[in-house]
Amino acid sequence: MPFKFYTAQYRYSGADRVDITVKGQHPIGKIFAPTWNMVMGLKNSDIGWMEYCIEYADMMAKSCHDKPVEWMSILKSNGPLTFVCFCKELQECHRWLLAGILQKMGAEYLGEREL
Repeated sequence: MPFKFYTAQYRYSGADRVDITVKGQHPIGKIFAPTWNMVMGLKNSDIGWMEYCIEYADMMAKSCHDKPVEWMSILKSNGPLTFVCFCKELQECHRWLLAGILQKMGAEYLGEREL
């Protein structure tokens, strides 16, 4: 049975909530959080969305390589989990990028939770 997950905006408060923001302290969320340089670079228009996407994908590939036990424990967990961040637009958001990455690894994306 594949790992199942949702995404949502930061205000989501369910028990399955995992904060994947750069400020977040959730142990799983820290694995999926972007860096401050990425966040501020995008916010200040120092980098574009495509550069952010490439950097995030590279960062997740490195994380998966460096922390395979953590990634496998997430992918083998019963779930579902809901990954949250501050972005309002899902099209330009790292939770959407993460959803694509996890799907490629066999996880089942259940969509964006309504608040």
